[in-house]
Amino acid sequence: MRHLKLIKKAKAGNKEAFEKLLSLYSDRLYRTAYLYAGNREDALDIVQETSYKAFLAIGKLKENTYFLTWLTRILINSAYDLKKKQKKDIPLEYVSDLPSNKNQSTVEHIDLVRAVNGLRDTYRDAIILFYYHDLPIKEISKIMDIPENTVKTYLQRGKKQLKTILEGVGCNEGKAISRKI
Repeated sequence: MRHLKLIKKAKAGNKEAFEKLLSLYSDRLYRTAYLYAGNREDALDIVQETSYKAFLAIGKLKENTYFLTWLTRILINSAYDLKKKQKKDIPLEYVSDLPSNKNQSTVEHIDLVRAVNGLRDTYRDAIILFYYHDLPIKEISKIMDIPENTVKTYLQRGKKQLKTILEGVGCNEGKAISRKI
């Protein structure tokens, strides 16, 4: 529960505590930003923008236990803001840098990134938060500000759409998703 003490200090204006909190969650923030941006530079921009917005608004955080949920929501909004500004597809030259815990080939990375980014925004958000961050349905519903059953529906529809997309390109990941469903 050390992070709760850091959150309290950060809310009180302690910059060092806020920096420690960001460093605790930096890998998770970067991975999420990368999934939205598709390249390293934009992902870092999203994380930087998220950090700035969070620093300015830390005093407005109501529940300290939901710090990560609050921070993730800021990150998602920052990612959408960047995408609106850029209005472009994912440049494929950066896809090989996709951070992953699995030993996948570059082609599978490309297919997976394209498939995830091809999903409806709501489905993509639910898929990323559930499968990449292992967040429970309840927390995802708070981040997305929707009912839990809607999250379940988005996950079900998103998986179905991912399965179709990935099997269509002959990706092994599509076969793996097919077995999990």
